[in-house]
Parts: sequence; structure tokens; C-alpha cells
Amino acid sequence: MTADSNARKISRLLRAISQPSRLEILLAIGTGEACVCHLEAYLGQRQAYISQHLMALREAGIVGARREGRNIFYYLKDKQTLELVQHAADLAGISTGELQFGTPATHVQGCTCPHCSPEGDCHPIQFTPERPLVDLK
Repeated sequence: MTADSNARKISRLLRAISQPSRLEILLAIGTGEACVCHLEAYLGQRQAYISQHLMALREAGIVGARREGRNIFYYLKDKQTLELVQHAADLAGISTGELQFGTPATHVQGCTCPHCSPEGDCHPIQFTPERPLVDLK
């Protein structure tokens, strides 16, 4: 690999996570996983907005997904991504203690996913066969 192609790969990764909303999603997922309804309640953003950012993170190979019944849970494919965010925070003068990481044990008021609600009635993400929202391989 040439230095130019290496620089392009690094640039693509940094570009994919550079938007504040995507960083918030990565921090919310943390070392665990989260469905869209959980991210919606946690971040206070609309489902469509979060899904668009998840799609970009998925296409960049940063986020993966798994299905559990009607729910699709997103997770970081490589935990080093969080380390990269922590290093960036350090460079920006933000202590790691100021960052809020989500965990599997984080229960969010208003979330109806099985992790947060006894009813466990998470609204499924809508997708079409022509363009599925997740790669469940």
C-alpha cells in the first residue's frame, strides 16, 4: 500500500465519524449495543435522523447489526473506535470522565426496547428488500 492510499483510508474513517451526531451515536452504543428506539430516547433525535447516521456508519464498516426478534441492535465492530474518540477528546482538552458512554445496562426512560421496557415492544425499523438497512450476515 502506498502512503497516499493509507492516508485516504484514514481520511475516510475520520470523515465517517466526524459529524457530532455520529460521535454521539458511537458514545451511546459504547461497549454494548443499542436499537434505534433506544438511541432515539437516549439522544432525543428522530428515528429517521438516527437511521441515516447509522447507515453511514455501517457503510464505513464502523457499526454492525444483529436481529433479535423484531429488534435490530447496533454495535461497534471494533472497540478501538472508542479509543480513537477518547484520544480525540484528550486532544480537544476534554477529559475521559466528561464523555458519556452507553452500556448494555443503561436504561433510558421513553425507550421501549427489551433492554429498557418490561413490555419490550420496540418499533421495528422499516426496510425494503431493495435496500435493507442492516447486514445481518
